[in-house]
Amino acid sequence: MRPFTYERAASPEAAAKAAAADGAKLIAGGTNLLDLMKLQIEAPSHLVDVGHLGLDTIEDTADGGVRIGAMVTNTALAAHPRIRREYGVLSRAIVAGASGQLRNRATTGGNLLQRTRCPYFYDDALPCNKRDPGAGCSAIGGVTRSLGVIGVSDACIATHPSDMAVALRVLDAMVETISPDGATRSIPIADLHCLPGDTPHVENVLEPGEMITGVVLPRPIGGSHFYHKVRDRASYAFALVSVAAVIQSDGPARIAVGGIAPKPWRVEAAEPLLAQGARAFSAKLLEGARPTEDNRFKLALVERTIALLLDKARS
Repeated sequence: MRPFTYERAASPEAAAKAAAADGAKLIAGGTNLLDLMKLQIEAPSHLVDVGHLGLDTIEDTADGGVRIGAMVTNTALAAHPRIRREYGVLSRAIVAGASGQLRNRATTGGNLLQRTRCPYFYDDALPCNKRDPGAGCSAIGGVTRSLGVIGVSDACIATHPSDMAVALRVLDAMVETISPDGATRSIPIADLHCLPGDTPHVENVLEPGEMITGVVLPRPIGGSHFYHKVRDRASYAFALVSVAAVIQSDGPARIAVGGIAPKPWRVEAAEPLLAQGARAFSAKLLEGARPTEDNRFKLALVERTIALLLDKARS
């Protein structure tokens, strides 16, 4: 790990100002950033600690929704009575996401901004456009079993690792931020993460220093909530495919998929096709997919996982 300086920010605005400086990074739980610093994939010269700013509450909103502070831990969020009762897909996704020790440290804001687990990103002996823009992509032509099949580009086929983000996508969450000048904005979760295109190192739409302060869930939509994660081992593995679903008893449903793309993958235009079954829905959801020979199985896995959840909802 390279040397760095450290400060505890006095307010969210002060944190955003400090984080806008060259070489500065925000840190809260540090469950992803510290690992990357140890590997020297991330080498910030200055860390701005935001873990004590009071952004750790879960509150009802005036319109019947819920506001989640950016520093709420994964453990607290998954266990919150209202989240478990009315937003079950979110609670289930978080519990599927990591060990208890990690969930005790990981935060809501940090979870959304965690970086890919592509093995080529973590191997600094190999070129990676996400780690070193313009270097090339070692994953293309390499071992790609765990990597993306849709939304990918000729420059990057990495996937987004967050389970929480997949559930938030199906709930139509809004992400609240503050900029270094004190301005605030709300970003639909659908628009937070970027597709790689020619700039895979640009992973989200946040401006320099802009800090996530909270996540807002709209009022509950009812229905049956599911999160099913398919992985290579039973615990503590990232998803090959994951499906977040909210299915209403009279038929309509929302479905988002993880483990297949650089962002949580939801295609609202496909959802009316669920009445025709998982195959019709999946064909629309995965339209334009670019699988490799290693990960072509994910196309069938998505369809079968969705079929499983539809059967569960009917039973």
